Amino acid sequence: MPKVVIFMGSISDEEKMRPCSDLLNDLGVEHVFTVSSAHRTPERTAKLVAEYEADGCQVFICAAGLAAHLAGAVAAKTTKPVLGVPLTASPLGGMDALLATVQMPPGFPVGTLALDQVGARNAAWLAAQILALHDEELAGRIKDAREGFKASVEKAAASL
Repeated sequence: MPKVVIFMGSISDEEKMRPCSDLLNDLGVEHVFTVSSAHRTPERTAKLVAEYEADGCQVFICAAGLAAHLAGAVAAKTTKPVLGVPLTASPLGGMDALLATVQMPPGFPVGTLALDQVGARNAAWLAAQILALHDEELAGRIKDAREGFKASVEKAAASL
């Protein structure tokens, strides 16, 4: 039973979003990583949201470039948290996707992360933190990871 579903608008987004799935794997968070388009397959998107929510999904992560309507389309179909990762896919350098993801109407929020791989990683961290509100073991894994970050900074500082 996946707790998180990662939707990408296109298979061409996989390289940018793979770090999200990899990090959820590292944290032991069961998830699904798939493609569904708000424009090309709106019925598929709505169907998958309903099915995964019924199966216990707690957080949806949506990544898209250009008009980036995927996160909003998912937010319209669920009351679960939706996290949006805008992707660079146009000559506008991702600004179009960023604005499309962040400008949601009241009552249909999308938590918007950074662009591309950084946003993908932070979406995984944020989804895990949301789940950790009711999962002490996951909270412990997140704390352990943060201790690792701290240790790597201390080690780097000591090497100077």
